Amino acid sequence: MRYAAVLPGGTATTQLEQAVLAEQSGWDGVFVPEIAYGTDPWSLLAAIAMRTSRIRLGTMLTPLPWRRPWKLASQVATVHQLSGGRAILAVGIGAADEVLPATGEITGVRERAERLDEGIDLIRALWAGQKSFRGQHYQYEGGQLDLAADVAPGEPGIPLWVVGLWPRPKSMRRVLRCDGIIPQYSLDGREAGPADARAVRDWLAGHAMPAGFDLISEGETPAGDPAAAAAQVLPWAQAGCTWWLETRWTGGPGEMLSRLAAGPPRGP
Repeated sequence: MRYAAVLPGGTATTQLEQAVLAEQSGWDGVFVPEIAYGTDPWSLLAAIAMRTSRIRLGTMLTPLPWRRPWKLASQVATVHQLSGGRAILAVGIGAADEVLPATGEITGVRERAERLDEGIDLIRALWAGQKSFRGQHYQYEGGQLDLAADVAPGEPGIPLWVVGLWPRPKSMRRVLRCDGIIPQYSLDGREAGPADARAVRDWLAGHAMPAGFDLISEGETPAGDPAAAAAQVLPWAQAGCTWWLETRWTGGPGEMLSRLAAGPPRGP
């Protein structure tokens, strides 16, 4: 298992220093929020790429239906090149809640899902060097593809993770077209546990799961008790999860800074 942290926010300069601290403290990756208005995540990740040498870099997460796929493909590929092949693209349909400003974006679930599917296919096509794509919502013809050579299928490659709602069949079929799943669990109010992650892994294995596929888990572990933190994460690793994302969706940034400095919840 590898261990990453979702940065707690702040100015671009503040988050850059948080990422440097994460690498120095032994984390394997950092992810930054992507919101409607605020610090631009891909500019920030480009800066982080130039100040780090090892950690993987991505967003948590990009609302693809509200982005131009060709522009996003360019931004991710640029970070991938600058970092020496460390970029990860994590996408979902976007959260249409009270945080979303009134900008005229589409908010219907079906419409967002359709654009998510097409956006994934278009980004993949561009990274593979294709110059033509025609879908219901997006069309792309021609253009110079000077980024394609470094992001074509195979090494180094850019992993593309997608939110998958378990156990919804349509959502899970989308997952099979990607390189990793950020699971959301529809469990009638019950909190998800490692057994649910194992069920996701078993389903994927029975449906031609691609080699090297990532299954992401997330949560909060204590900074002051390494043994307890490792014990909390171990069942998720045993269930087949390949990444642990340390998150603090509530609370101030100080708490997360302490967690970053303490290092990832690795076992002995």
